[in-house]
Amino acid sequence: MDAVILCVPTPLDDHHEPDLSFITGTVATLAPHVHEGQLIVLESTTYPGTTEEVVAPMLEAGNQRGIKVIREEGDRGIHVVFSPEREDPGNETVARQDIPKVVGGCDPAGSELATAMYGAIFRRVVLVSSPAAAEMTKLLENIYRCVNIALVNELKQLCLRMGIDIHEVIDAAKTKPFGFQAFYPGPGLGGHCIPIDPFYLSWKAKEFDFRTRFIELAGAVNTDMPYFVIDQLVDALNKQRKALNGSKVLVLGLAYKRDIDDLRESPSLTIIELLRDKGAIVFYNDPYFPTVGHGRHYDLNMTSTPLERLEQYDAVLIVTDHSSYDYRAIVNASQLVVDTRNATKGIVSDKIVHC
Repeated sequence: MDAVILCVPTPLDDHHEPDLSFITGTVATLAPHVHEGQLIVLESTTYPGTTEEVVAPMLEAGNQRGIKVIREEGDRGIHVVFSPEREDPGNETVARQDIPKVVGGCDPAGSELATAMYGAIFRRVVLVSSPAAAEMTKLLENIYRCVNIALVNELKQLCLRMGIDIHEVIDAAKTKPFGFQAFYPGPGLGGHCIPIDPFYLSWKAKEFDFRTRFIELAGAVNTDMPYFVIDQLVDALNKQRKALNGSKVLVLGLAYKRDIDDLRESPSLTIIELLRDKGAIVFYNDPYFPTVGHGRHYDLNMTSTPLERLEQYDAVLIVTDHSSYDYRAIVNASQLVVDTRNATKGIVSDKIVHC
């Protein structure tokens, strides 16, 4: 191969620290087979320094021919580059080739090779000075989203106490043509990047005797959202003189966001486990997941329930707002609907509780 692109998971371990085992395992397998002039690109989201401090040394140590990673012009060996993937699952408004590709190599020639390769696919390639700069670029993009989502999640909780509709406020604020970008609250963060990336940077920052307090606070706010949803459901049931313990609850949506078949870090999984722990009898419906079994951080073993006889449930909890759902019909047929996504916007009913 003239080029090898590594796109492997970079999750967190049980202590919320970076788990690079997929990267290191792949690099260890690759290292004995590298050859001079080859281009090795890491795309997995990770902390700044991974490419130069972990991947490059492993590639050098793992081959028996003394092949080195090129770091200076005129050197011989292999070119090592970091180029983060930039994906938005379910987004059909931006074509893949229109998403600029960020590239940072250990040497200028490696960056040029990566630019030539990606330039055959993407309309624009953005060069940065090093792999670490490219790694930090991806983290900044995702932490920016994490922090702003945490902000609106916190404001949502305040607005509920104040009797203000946070979605009305956001819709009004986004009419400003400058200085504001709309972010929306929800039941918690999901996906393979935004819930994880802040912890990668916080972990690396400790090496430099620096605490990322702002980022850690945002992570804490978002992590607490499933617990907030449970509290709101408890309150809603209490008003109907029902306890959560023993109540039948139908969770709508398992995917971490609408209209995709991706469970990674989905708040629905946490919410279902919390409901079970509190004695609720839990069911779910998701058109993308007829069944759900065992995963890295969950053990559910459930089958999707048809959207029939909704009156049998003490509460229907909207966690993922798939566009295929007929929300008006769901509200009409249900005893209680707790909406975490503003999916029932425009539907007037005393059965609906927004949270």
